[in-house]
Amino acid sequence: MIVAGAGLAGLSAAVAAVEHGIDASLSDSAAHAGGRCRSYYDPALRMEIDNGNHLVLSGNAAVARFRTTVEAFEPLAGPAHAEFSFVDLTEDTHWTVCIDDGRIPWWILSASKRVPGTSPADYIPLARLLRGGNRRIDSIVSTQGPLWERLLGPVLLAALNTPPAEASAALSGRVLRETLGKGGAAMCPRIALPTLGSAFIEPALSWLAKRGVATNFGRRLRALEFEGDRVSSLVWSDGTEAVRPEDAVILAVPPWVATGLVPGLIAPTEHHAIVNGHFAWPMPASSPTMLGVLGGTAEWIFVHDNRISVTVSAADALVDRAREELAATFWGDICKALKIDAPLPAWQIVKEKRATFSATPDQDALRPEAKTRWRNLFLAGDWVQNGLPATIEGALRSGDNAARLALGVPLRYAA
Repeated sequence: MIVAGAGLAGLSAAVAAVEHGIDASLSDSAAHAGGRCRSYYDPALRMEIDNGNHLVLSGNAAVARFRTTVEAFEPLAGPAHAEFSFVDLTEDTHWTVCIDDGRIPWWILSASKRVPGTSPADYIPLARLLRGGNRRIDSIVSTQGPLWERLLGPVLLAALNTPPAEASAALSGRVLRETLGKGGAAMCPRIALPTLGSAFIEPALSWLAKRGVATNFGRRLRALEFEGDRVSSLVWSDGTEAVRPEDAVILAVPPWVATGLVPGLIAPTEHHAIVNGHFAWPMPASSPTMLGVLGGTAEWIFVHDNRISVTVSAADALVDRAREELAATFWGDICKALKIDAPLPAWQIVKEKRATFSATPDQDALRPEAKTRWRNLFLAGDWVQNGLPATIEGALRSGDNAARLALGVPLRYAA
């Protein structure tokens, strides 16, 4: 099996192939694996950081299975129960939403556990959102009031990287059914510590290397050549590779690359940015690992041992702002939220202009299936139809599904 693209989808495809006893090769145009979920040494901060803060949940089945398979023993950090802490900078108020472990949502009956300013009746419409449907979220539930503003809106914005009112109810419903719908035990937030590399990428590369998988970096796929109903060769930046009759090709590249390689391929055309800020600062005492922010520019604050990071989703309005301006603004939000009185420390701003496809009903409808009209060509990536928005969980499922389709074995994850 030939896998083009060494992001999480490509790594997942290669792992699935090896699990079934199939030889695989893995190539990427970048100098490293991981794609948008990568870690690197940052000289400005003098430490290893992630390009962004990628949250997973305890109910993410593909995350758990992938990490177990590749022997990723570095634990993911997060609370023992589903607790989401928030701060409103305009009112200087703090609260924590505490979701019970079981399926029955007793927590909405407790004023100390549910969103401040809400009543149990406010949560009844969520049943409609759990059912999803190919509509905008704002056509199903109210996008005003304390429940939306203090919980649903921020959480769905982070999950969908799309202004949530206009986002797909089908995608959000699938996420909620697999997490909140199964109770708090499946909804616990989990963060890669110390880095994404140590939690996902390095264990996968090591596992594959031990099993003889060749990995090639700095190798750009320039073209696919076809004969009849199959891919006959791949034109790389370092030469042309013939595709043997028994080989399948997994194309695990961004949609704008895939559409330039595959004739007639339809894929999402609209994307949203994510902006992240990283600051060299030791973990403040008693601060939560993750903090939602209202009333500021920062949306989520992530606290690590040696740094504090900020993420803003659907950040199209911020992505062209000066890095120095963003750093000062984010640090101001951090200081207010965590009660820090200090000048701006060493910092780094990371911008992903096309971080994910826009998770609207129209764009979701443009996502292709993993199987193509060529019998040996399959697609993988968080933008390929897998039933989820563009998340780590979706990328891992997509790669596994593509490999299993290529091998002719039953799918593990329904799309």
